[in-house]
Amino acid sequence: MASVFRPETARQPPVERPPTPPNGGRYKIALCQLAVTPDKERNIAHARSVIEAAADNGAQLILLPEIWNCPYSNDSFPVYAEDIDAGFEASPSSAMLSNVAREKKLTIVGGSIPERSNGHLYNTCCVFDKDGELKAKHRKVHLFDIDIPGKITFKESDVLTAGDGPTIVDTDVGRIGVGICYDIRFPELAMLYAARGAHIICYPGAFNMTTGPAHWELLQKARAVDNQIYVATCAPARDPSAGYIAWGHSTLVGPFGQIVATTEHEQTTVIAEIDYSQTEKIRLNMPLESQRRGDLYNLVDVTRHASHKT
Repeated sequence: MASVFRPETARQPPVERPPTPPNGGRYKIALCQLAVTPDKERNIAHARSVIEAAADNGAQLILLPEIWNCPYSNDSFPVYAEDIDAGFEASPSSAMLSNVAREKKLTIVGGSIPERSNGHLYNTCCVFDKDGELKAKHRKVHLFDIDIPGKITFKESDVLTAGDGPTIVDTDVGRIGVGICYDIRFPELAMLYAARGAHIICYPGAFNMTTGPAHWELLQKARAVDNQIYVATCAPARDPSAGYIAWGHSTLVGPFGQIVATTEHEQTTVIAEIDYSQTEKIRLNMPLESQRRGDLYNLVDVTRHASHKT
């Protein structure tokens, strides 16, 4: 029957097996729920001290919030934007992350900052390895454009440009897929990462007081359960005086949809253990991959499909 259902064709190109994770697949992750101020230098210095403290407490993987170096607003993005490609002198936020990653031997998924590049502005996440090398850069693919009357209206596309592709990177703590905030609402992106063999998907995000209580936890669990994968999120701490008020609640969700660790809205660091052997066990017990109906549907990974053709 399986051959009739053609599960191997439900993903195009076919699914990649996750690589064997280094060091046995068990790591400590730190979700650094930072308070954000209008003072960039202060934000950078504070983020560094929090990262160092997390490393001293055994964390090997650090996740920072979306837009941690400045207020989250369309007015702020052009003012605080950094040219990451121009080097660390033009990007003090990236310079700090590289430096502390190297000094503390960490993998850092650096939340996101406003990036200026070739006349465009992006909402960008940089991933650094334990040598301080920039391993990947994810530009937010799905821009946050919403209008909920009487609640919240925001249009990132008034200022920002959308990224043009998914981002997945091999690190010392496994293969990581990256999304930013609104990206989590699109299951296709997470499905691509799972099909590319990701061990974990990291979503820095800043859900608000309308969408946060309604969907933040729900979406994390959905992406984890859909793909039988770890999902980690990190938000800014809540500032009731800010123009945009973040929901907080940074969370690690396991591959069975269980909350491994979470917090409320105050500034804090959540440290939790990831164990990729749990993913293998769950996929063995519930083998969704071999039960898909390739005769009825398939998901095409456009960029990977193009590379397979050439």
